[in-house]
Amino acid sequence: IVCISPQLSPPPTLTAPASNRVCNSLALLQCVASHPETRPLFLKAHIPLLLYPFLNTVSKDRPFEYLRLTSLGVIGALVKVDDTEVINFLLQTEIIPLCLRIMETGSELSKTVATFIVQKLLLDDMGLTYICATAERFYAVSSVLAKMVGTLQTQPSIRLLKHVIRCYLRLSDNPRAREALRQCLPECLQADPTLQHLPEPIANCLREDSATRRWLQSLLTNLNQR
Repeated sequence: IVCISPQLSPPPTLTAPASNRVCNSLALLQCVASHPETRPLFLKAHIPLLLYPFLNTVSKDRPFEYLRLTSLGVIGALVKVDDTEVINFLLQTEIIPLCLRIMETGSELSKTVATFIVQKLLLDDMGLTYICATAERFYAVSSVLAKMVGTLQTQPSIRLLKHVIRCYLRLSDNPRAREALRQCLPECLQADPTLQHLPEPIANCLREDSATRRWLQSLLTNLNQR
């Protein structure tokens, strides 16, 4: 994992075999991150920080995309367990800006995992407070979510839309964020929740997933409460 760093620098020289070797190592680390006995030691050793250079790459080439996705999988395994210690650790790092960039520019699968990570951070009270503490943090998150909604109208994905709407719903639990969302929630999500007036790609996704449809209705209810 450490030895591959020079291959990430411009011009990038990362090969598929080298990427595969690192990803196999990361798969083992994901097991360590998931286990309750080893997870605290994993954080104490700051091992997640070793993955951030991989998340910070921008090349669309397959070896890089595979490396980003597998690194996101390790962080995803950490946040999946709803451990406040994990959230506290991650909020002190650059994980949110890294995830936001992948949410904007990554493949659909990478976007989905990155959005899931941001969603899990938001679902923790500490994470919601952190993101809503300043206008800059809130708008960094909400503007990326809005761009994703725009993209979803031309490239529909129910699993991605599900995480995006869940993030919006959680943001609406914070009074200041709720007020801001009344102004900046994408118009295509503000239409009639019976789906009749939603853009067709969004409506089709919601017809497939009743849970996401309920989340959108809850979001609109929250925003209509004064």
